[in-house]
Order: sequence, then C-alpha cells, then structure tokens
Amino acid sequence: MALSLVLAIVTMCLLLLCSALISGSEVAYFSLSPLQLEDLNKSKGKNSKRVLQLLESPKKLLATILIGNNFVNVGIVILSTFVVNGLFDFSNYAPYVAFLVQVVAVTFLILLIGEVIPKVYATRHADRLARFMAIPLIGMNKFFTPLSWALVRSTSVIDKRIKKKGANISVDELEHALELTADESSSDEEQKILKGIVKFGNTDVKQIMKPRLDVVAFEYNTSYEELMPGIVESGYSRIPIYKESFDKIVGILYIKDLLPYINETLTFEWQSLIRTPMFVPENKKIDDLLKEFQEKKVHLSIVVDEYGGTSGIVSLEDILEEIVGDITDEFDDDDLVYSKLDNNNYVFEGKTPLMDMYRVLNIDGDIFEECKGDSDTLAGFVLEQAGKIPLKNEKINFENYVFTIEAADKRRVKRIKVTIKEFKETDEA
Repeated sequence: MALSLVLAIVTMCLLLLCSALISGSEVAYFSLSPLQLEDLNKSKGKNSKRVLQLLESPKKLLATILIGNNFVNVGIVILSTFVVNGLFDFSNYAPYVAFLVQVVAVTFLILLIGEVIPKVYATRHADRLARFMAIPLIGMNKFFTPLSWALVRSTSVIDKRIKKKGANISVDELEHALELTADESSSDEEQKILKGIVKFGNTDVKQIMKPRLDVVAFEYNTSYEELMPGIVESGYSRIPIYKESFDKIVGILYIKDLLPYINETLTFEWQSLIRTPMFVPENKKIDDLLKEFQEKKVHLSIVVDEYGGTSGIVSLEDILEEIVGDITDEFDDDDLVYSKLDNNNYVFEGKTPLMDMYRVLNIDGDIFEECKGDSDTLAGFVLEQAGKIPLKNEKINFENYVFTIEAADKRRVKRIKVTIKEFKETDEA
C-alpha cells in the first residue's frame, strides 16, 4: 500500500475524531442545565471558567462550531474519495456501485461516527465534554473570528425580523397544548392549576370581584358600640369604610388594628385607625393587580367603574383562587352557593360569578364568555340573554343549556336552575 494512501487513511480517521468532538460540543454547550452552569460557576478549575467565557457569546460559539465542523467534513469527503479510488477499481462495475461506496457509505460513516454517536454521548456527559473541548474551541474561536463574525452579522437581519414578528400564541392554543400533554402522571388538580395559570393574564378584576351587594361595609360615623358587633358578625379581617354612600369609600379598617383597643370605652374614635384605600378599575387584569398587591403589600382593593362609583371589592384570596381553586378557612361562610341535583341539573344563586359556575360544571366557559356582554354573574348572563327580567319558572335556552328561573322579583333574579341537555336531545332538536 502506498505511503500516501496510508497517510490519507490516518488523516481521515483523525478528521472523523475531530468531527465527532466538534459535533458533540454543539450539544454539550447548549444543553447545559442551570444546575450544571451553577456548578461550573462555583468551580475553581480553569476549564470551567473557559466554558462560561465561551457561553458569554453563544451566537459566535455556534458559528465557530458550525464552520469548524463543515471544514472538517469537507476534508473527510475529499480524503475519502482519494482513499476509495486508491483501494478499489470501479471500472469493472456498474456506475451506481461507485456512487454507493463513495457517497452513501461515506455519508453514513460521517453521520454515525461524526454526528449521532458523539451527540448521544454529549447529552449524557455535557459538562465533561464541555470542559474537555474548552481549550480547542477557544483556539477555533480566535482562528475563525472573521468568518464567524460575518456569519453572525449576516443572520442579524433575519433575527430582527423574527423578533418583530414574534410568536402570538392564544390562550386557547395553550389550553389545547395542556390537554395534549396531559397524561396519567398528572392529576386533575394539576391540570386545573395549569389551566388557571394560562387564563390568569386574560381575566379582568370585574370577573372575580365581590359585587357591592355582597360587600360588608360600615358608615364612617358609625359608633364604636355599633361597630364591634357588626365586625364580629361579618367575620372579615378588612372592612371598607364609607361616607354617606358606598360610592364614597374613605378607607379600609383592619381588624388587627382594633385589637389593642378592644377594651376601650364606647366613645372610642376608631376612625383614626382606618387606612388609605387602594382603587382599581374593573377592566384591570388580575396578573397586573397581583404584582401591585405585592409591591404595595396590601390584600384588598376597591373596584370602581368608569364613572368612579364602587362596583365591589377584590382581595388577594380572590386572585389566588383563580389558580388553585376555592380557598376555604374556618371563618368562611358555609352557606350553600349551589346544589347539585344530578349530573345534568344544578341550582345556583343568581349572584354566582360565571367563573365559579364554570368550575362547578367543569367547563371552559368560552361560549358563555363570547355572549356574556358586560355581565359577570349568572343572573347578569340570563338577563343579557332574555333581554328583560324574567319571571319565576320562565326558561331561557342557550346552546346546550336551559336556565330555569326558580326565584325572582321585579328587580333581580335570585335563584336559577341550570340544566345541561343530553347530546341526543340536542341532536333531535
């Protein structure tokens, strides 16, 4: 065998090794976990510092790896042609035989040894390979700087356009993704929490607030003698205080502020203890409100409409319940808000928020959200659909649901029976 042929074979083997190391480096550097990066940061080894130094410019590093790998692979292809022609004589064979050996076999060799095997190894030993290749990559980084700089600059225009366009993923698409990724290892509660997080930033304060009719509040001039029994009966730790009408909230009374004065005389001026209220508009998103609560360290806010009137109140608990579900403590009112007659029939109070009804019925509520208008309670939705205040026993049909008015007066709907139609009935209708 000629010396030149032996040198070509040895060189090709060395290039295959280089290709494997460079390809593995690509996976190793860009699959380092936060924990591995933290270990590298804490490590006093020089190679660990070099790895972190390379990762400071990830685009340049990737360009260097790709350029180096391509140069090596080109060298392998050129040498493989020389080696194959030196070892075999294809003149007596069909043309496709030469093609199979020179192209297919060599490509398979490059993919197997230079790509697949090293990348599989790199996924399992990313930190080890990253440290091992730190010095060679720093050398390549400096050597290929002109080419890598040109490559990175040429892709900046495309990069900017992609960033401007962005990836607008809707809430529905995220919900669908959650349903597709649900498996036996994830419980129903976990799925509910994840769906709550997805919808979190798309929910208005108005949808979760306690309406003004259900808010316990006291007039500013209420005597201390009248105030104390009212506080005990309410069971709340924070109570709005108003002057003349509920639309003029002047402060929030924290019950813990009253504790040091619990034995004071009946003429005690409790008004000096009220704190400045926080006001938010009805259309504020609850994720923004949560951040505001955290920044201002408050747990309760007054919700106002576009005219400045008081619509209701919203608490930190109301916000958290949108993610984790209902939070019940020993002071919560145990009055039954709804009753389940069977799998298809439920009775709700008219003031029940639509969001609560969705949770009870275990539905996403999209069809209701599209048709609810400005309403946020079940009674408001029924009024929206009926276009009037319906009478007792009147039925309102909506999609696959029937709403039967069980209790109402001239001013409002008090209790509603919700019936879910069977699919067979819907089809026949």
